[in-house]
Amino acid sequence: MTPPVAVSHLGGPRLTLGFDRFDRLDLARHLAVHGRLRAPGLADLVEMAEQVDLRGRGGAGFPFARKLTAVAARVRHPGADDLPPLPGERRGARGPSEDVVVVVNGAEGEPGSAKDRVLLGRAPHLVLDGAQIAASALGTRRIVVAVEDGEAARSVRAAIAERRMPTRVVRLTERFISGESGAVVRAINGEAPIPPGVKVRAAESGVDGCPTLLSNTETFAQLAVLVSLGPDLYASAGGEDEPGTTLLTVGGTRVVEAPLGTPLRAVLEHCEVPPSPGVLVGGYHGMWLDPPGAARAVLSRAGMRRVGGTVGAGIILPLARGTCPLGEVTRIASYLAAQSAGQCGPCRLGLPDVVRSLTALADGSGTVEDVRRAAGVGRGRGACTHPDGTARFVLSAVEAFAGDIDVHRQGGTCGQPTYGVLPLPVPTGEEGRVAIDWSRCDGHGLCAYLVPELIQLDRYGFPVVLGSDIPAWMERDVAKAVAMCPALALRVTGGITGSAARRP
Repeated sequence: MTPPVAVSHLGGPRLTLGFDRFDRLDLARHLAVHGRLRAPGLADLVEMAEQVDLRGRGGAGFPFARKLTAVAARVRHPGADDLPPLPGERRGARGPSEDVVVVVNGAEGEPGSAKDRVLLGRAPHLVLDGAQIAASALGTRRIVVAVEDGEAARSVRAAIAERRMPTRVVRLTERFISGESGAVVRAINGEAPIPPGVKVRAAESGVDGCPTLLSNTETFAQLAVLVSLGPDLYASAGGEDEPGTTLLTVGGTRVVEAPLGTPLRAVLEHCEVPPSPGVLVGGYHGMWLDPPGAARAVLSRAGMRRVGGTVGAGIILPLARGTCPLGEVTRIASYLAAQSAGQCGPCRLGLPDVVRSLTALADGSGTVEDVRRAAGVGRGRGACTHPDGTARFVLSAVEAFAGDIDVHRQGGTCGQPTYGVLPLPVPTGEEGRVAIDWSRCDGHGLCAYLVPELIQLDRYGFPVVLGSDIPAWMERDVAKAVAMCPALALRVTGGITGSAARRP
């Protein structure tokens, strides 16, 4: 069962307008709250997006107008007049191009994020308005909503039925990397839902090989608000250089709409967050801020850059006092290592080395230099951004928690337990981990040869197991290693595939 998410706002609500009166805005309530939207032509829509510098809200912050024009440059069939109108829209002079696809990326594999789930669950018509505005400007009927959460998927399907709008809903696998644009396109195309490994621009070749406008759920909702308010009124909130509002997920359980340019401390005070030894901004591919940095931080691209942070996908995770900061960071790094697609060396070998170096640092046997070296090996060389994002998370932690690390290096511990306060997915029971039966292990070393990502040998030739879940892409190799262990000492605890991995 998905935990409930509290929703509030600082300043006037826009995306969350009507949430104080309705749990969910069906079509009638949506029209009563937001009104009937017009559908601007392509040139007008691009100009409006440029005027307010509308950026994607999925993490990368790419200018929406540039995405729109890149896709429009590929349109091959402009001109007819048979597009389905928005609710209340008058038909214009645009024509359908079946070669263009608009994709709402509702994947929210990041455990600390809930904003897209809230939007799709409570204001689905606002998101669909934005998608249909973009589709109308591009001259296409083809809209796909890709979503992970089951409740959000049901809400979107109900909204589509109300609008009688030919829109496809695709369920995605709930994984950290499932929201990457290439992974979303592959999932829609019926392929393995992992990043493609080679950079392919969706604007050139996306769904079914067609030019595809793919953007985050909130981005399309922001587009609908922009068209509803107009650029001038839209820019009345937020900063001069970065106007508008944004949705923030605080602590994984609370969504707050706030104007861009709001001090981070104002959001934390609004959510009654107690003083924290560090605040993670931007999620698990984001950056840690120490208390002085968090006190100076402003929720904008420029404001976050000044303190070494990032707005990213609007995820804010304050670390509670009383838990071991280094233990929490190691725990999340272990999760990220297990969530990789396993397509390249930086993920297969680099991320496990990061976890090993953090584990050694936590018990006092490692150094910060070891962590930096492990995190830097694969930077810029990955098949996707996962290694770079994980390195950013880890390296910023080394800076933010320098005091705690010094204590660990001196005594092997900081004296605090690791409570696991940073959010991770609820275990399903299907996760497995490698374990060694030490009463049988003779140090043959074959396991380290077969699965070096999870097992390495110490100086005496005995296996040292990485304490992380077995990635899906390694299940077959692990089962083979279990079956081939000469001493029958290798096994899997928990549940992955195959009887070979469970042999007593």
